[in-house]
Amino acid sequence: SASRKKKQQKNTHNNIDPPPPRRMFLSRSSSGLSLSRRAVRSFTSGRREWKVYLSGEIHSDWREVIAKGVADKNLPVTLTSPNTSHEDSDDCGAIILGMEEERPNWDKIGANMNNIRTKTLIKEADVVVVRFGEKYRQWNAAFDAGFAAALGKSIITLHPPAISHMLKEVNASASVVCEDATQVVDTLAYVIDGTLPDTPRDGDAFVPIADRLGKGNPNP
Repeated sequence: SASRKKKQQKNTHNNIDPPPPRRMFLSRSSSGLSLSRRAVRSFTSGRREWKVYLSGEIHSDWREVIAKGVADKNLPVTLTSPNTSHEDSDDCGAIILGMEEERPNWDKIGANMNNIRTKTLIKEADVVVVRFGEKYRQWNAAFDAGFAAALGKSIITLHPPAISHMLKEVNASASVVCEDATQVVDTLAYVIDGTLPDTPRDGDAFVPIADRLGKGNPNP
């Protein structure tokens, strides 16, 4: 009936998250800074849970920074990672299966065991974050990035600018290249909810593209 159809349409509409509130932004133009309102335009039917795999360097707290940022922003994200205990990842095979006399065999049984987790979680991930540090050569991280790229995963690389040249091919396969963990959190927030940080990375020097080149974005 018409009333039932109308009720079904209403229920379907109610399953769509309402648009987030408009937020205030500072924009710079030739007349100086002015307040403008920008609507966040990211709509999702229901609350999708995103799976983000954190690969790479294990000697700093970058994973904890991302986890805290995700929690603070209340993002629907499940974070996973490899086993970050260096000793356990080295010795797991020998502890469970028994020791090997030769180091290559010792490493092989451990690596095979670790790969079960790594392959499974990367295959399940929506986004793979790969962290490279300056001090250690993260061959495993580079391999994870290649594996994720082969699977067509969205990749975010994270590393200091000083090693950008060495990682240019890896970065070429990434959707986003970040310099610090907070940028990863801000990227996830934008992708998931459409929200942007209150302060641009360039601070007061930031100029919206429409103000720089004019509305309609003509060629410079």
